[in-house]
Amino acid sequence: MKALIVYCHPRPDSFTCAVKTRILERLAVINAEVRVLDLYARAFDPVLSAQGHMFYEDKVLNRTGIEEDCDALDWCDTLIFVYPTWWYGLPAVLKGWLDRVLVPGLAFHMPPAEGGNITPGLQHIKRMGVFTTCGASWALTRFIGAPGRRTLLRGVRLLCAKGCKTAFAAQYLMDSSTPKSREKHLRRVDRRLDYLLTPY
Repeated sequence: MKALIVYCHPRPDSFTCAVKTRILERLAVINAEVRVLDLYARAFDPVLSAQGHMFYEDKVLNRTGIEEDCDALDWCDTLIFVYPTWWYGLPAVLKGWLDRVLVPGLAFHMPPAEGGNITPGLQHIKRMGVFTTCGASWALTRFIGAPGRRTLLRGVRLLCAKGCKTAFAAQYLMDSSTPKSREKHLRRVDRRLDYLLTPY
């Protein structure tokens, strides 16, 4: 197994970091190959520049400046996102990572003719995990529509292998969580990982 963790949180003492650590521990148990893209630690620039937009469809130039990220995405068969949900969606840095790194020729292929649609490019990815924290309750998050979850588990997943296995776990009401509720959530993460990482 080749697992890529895309991690997004500015503070190393966060509960989100504890979730990432738990995931790394579980991956070590099964001797998975692992790469971690820590977006804040790397000071990843999420802004798609005018030049980046100009070269977006150029499969030779569109990986300029994001080679490490594109290589990791091309390498993995398991993709795991770990991040906090802010304003019901993805943090700006993570959304910018998607904007810049999921380029044509890698994540998807442009339509061959007018009126066509894109086709998937990440069909080597057979597993996707999404692990997040939410300040809001489950009910309020679902009422708003959980746009972050939908972006990853619907939008990005459509680019992956047919039948791509998915797992999701969120710690809701994070701002009023307790040590007991956070430990309970880590056990939930364990169960989701047990499912996600089970061989086909």
